[in-house]
Amino acid sequence: MVDRAFGEARLAAVYDQFNPWEGRGDFAFYLPLVMGAGSVLDVGCGTGELLRRARRDGHAGRLCGVDPAVGMLEVARGQGDVEWVLGDAGAVRGWGREFELVVMTGHAFQQLVGDDEVRSLFEVIASVLTDDGCFAFETRNPLVREWETWNRRYSDVVSDDEGAVVHCVCRVTEPVAGDLVSFTHTFTCDRWDRPEVSHSTLRFLDRDGLAAFLSEAGLVVAEQFGDWDRSPVTAASPEIITVARRGA
Repeated sequence: MVDRAFGEARLAAVYDQFNPWEGRGDFAFYLPLVMGAGSVLDVGCGTGELLRRARRDGHAGRLCGVDPAVGMLEVARGQGDVEWVLGDAGAVRGWGREFELVVMTGHAFQQLVGDDEVRSLFEVIASVLTDDGCFAFETRNPLVREWETWNRRYSDVVSDDEGAVVHCVCRVTEPVAGDLVSFTHTFTCDRWDRPEVSHSTLRFLDRDGLAAFLSEAGLVVAEQFGDWDRSPVTAASPEIITVARRGA
């Protein structure tokens, strides 16, 4: 879990090393959905790995990724036959009902910490979905309090494409109050002149909160899962994975 909002090119370049495809259950879940849709929008696409993989696997339709981080999109644009848009979801406002599927992966949804941000996102997504389209995204289950393990789980060491060793240390800001969790990632490398520090805050909405925001935008929960194996949501489930559609 590396902050997807940072724009430093050297950190974007190692994003996929810290978040390898093989270790990401979300990609295994989303890729079949992407492959089954003729037009796909990935909001908060990061380095674009999901859409790049879909194209390599033979997706012949429209693929579009949007992300606010310049460094991330520089990596994504290595795949030239995908649309890459710099910005947040608002960048596609007014495009019309063009997408059969909209996805948000990597817990990007949790970076929306204010009610108005969530409302704006859902409004835009509802406006670009085709009549029978769906919106798939995930947020961590707040009941599990996963952030209590982040200092250990998300401190790691990788090597970049040139063999430089990059260390990442995660620190959660204590105490955690309400549904907002703040933390830092500090990246160091012997070949860098200074450390890079990423500051982030994520929001942990519960199922009722999600449903209320979706309803405001005219969307309803069609399916919901508690983990990437499509198991039901329980109090102990690590995820709240939601597939939403237009309401009747």
